[in-house]
Amino acid sequence: MQLANQFAQDTQGRRYADVLKQELFQSILTFFDDPDRQRRMVESELHHDRPALAGVVRELEDREDLNEFLATNPGHITTRFRQAIGVVVRTIMENKGWQKTGRKGSLGVRTKTKDAFPMKGATTNTGGLSVWFTRAERYEPKDGMPFRPVEKRSEEILLKYVHSQIEID
Repeated sequence: MQLANQFAQDTQGRRYADVLKQELFQSILTFFDDPDRQRRMVESELHHDRPALAGVVRELEDREDLNEFLATNPGHITTRFRQAIGVVVRTIMENKGWQKTGRKGSLGVRTKTKDAFPMKGATTNTGGLSVWFTRAERYEPKDGMPFRPVEKRSEEILLKYVHSQIEID
């Protein structure tokens, strides 16, 4: 099923019918309906421990039509648009056998005040991967991550190599 149809039939996606009608959002759906981009989204979670959106956000934000839209429309409009992109990401990740973790991962650091970047649309970030997105949902495979977290791996290494040396001495 095409991504646009999945979005329209999704429980959450249906709430964004106004966004779905926009020509720009249709082109965003086409952007995300690319196997290579979807692979990068999975790799972002799996190999880089970053939100799925981090795998494509720079390419997404390189689109002049998206930048113009986000910079020139009121914040409540751009917020809905960015939230709808989040629904698209969730749909793709669920199709690939992943599930939401309930945690958000960082994509950027917001400006200190709205006055720091006076514009009609959404406030931009001053650092991080993304200009327009601050956080994005984190995902995990339904059957669990194949790699242990750094904290666990570090603990195992310390127990195996460092603490065993202390016992010997």
